[in-house]
Amino acid sequence: MKALVLIFALLLTFLAPALARESSIAAGGRTRTYILLRPSGLPRTTPVPLVVVLHGGFGTGAQAEKSYRWDEAAAAHGFVVAYPDGVRRSWNAGGGCCGTGASAPIDDVGFLDALIAKISSEENIDPARIYLTGISNGAAMSYRYACDGKIPVAAIGSVAGTMPGGCAHPRPTSVMEIHGLQDRNIPFDGGVGPKGVTKLDWPAVQTTLDIFRRADACAPATTSRSGVVERSESVCGNHAVTLITIADAGHQWPGSVDKPVIRTLLGLDAPSTALDATATLWSFFESHPAR
Repeated sequence: MKALVLIFALLLTFLAPALARESSIAAGGRTRTYILLRPSGLPRTTPVPLVVVLHGGFGTGAQAEKSYRWDEAAAAHGFVVAYPDGVRRSWNAGGGCCGTGASAPIDDVGFLDALIAKISSEENIDPARIYLTGISNGAAMSYRYACDGKIPVAAIGSVAGTMPGGCAHPRPTSVMEIHGLQDRNIPFDGGVGPKGVTKLDWPAVQTTLDIFRRADACAPATTSRSGVVERSESVCGNHAVTLITIADAGHQWPGSVDKPVIRTLLGLDAPSTALDATATLWSFFESHPAR
């Protein structure tokens, strides 16, 4: 019996796709929490990519880990992934967004500076392959960090987001935005979303992307369509700014695990099945290291 238990334990060691751990860091006079996942068997002798996943408003790092399938991508492609928690389930993404993060206000840019620096030193992260992604409030925070963060990121991936605070001095960064054209929380064309709780006057998605297209000195976009999915990509030397729209999708993470109770609490729509956003974002990240 003991031999069987030992064999089972060894199998778990070798077959487990990842090992996640909860951790914390002092930042801005607060103890901030996050989940860190390093796939089992991922060598520490070679620098690896880091993806930081930012939950949406009312979400948590644990919720994002369970919903958006980044653990599976990390195990399949060999990178470290972190899921930080906003203060009271929100991020200070600028422009009045959002919740306690904005009203307190919380220095979430400083928190992400400290978090990325800590993980980079502990996990042997390749500084040319640091990426941020998020949904809704977390997507807006990704944009803000790309603009204001001390540590340059190679690319960001925004799902159902835009940049409410603008960016006075954007640095060249690859950007992918995935947005449902039926989004009533953060409308594609901007304005106050009838379903949104923030009541912010959101800038149009194109307005945000144009900021980075100008910073990246992009060529005119080329567009392709497959069913309800349209892809518009601007090549910008070593960078790219890409927009993917889904005609019949709302405020959601395409291809995510559908948990009706959670998405109702978070104000999300049912996830589109027309696209796997996580796989699409990782393919974009992998193709766009910092250079």
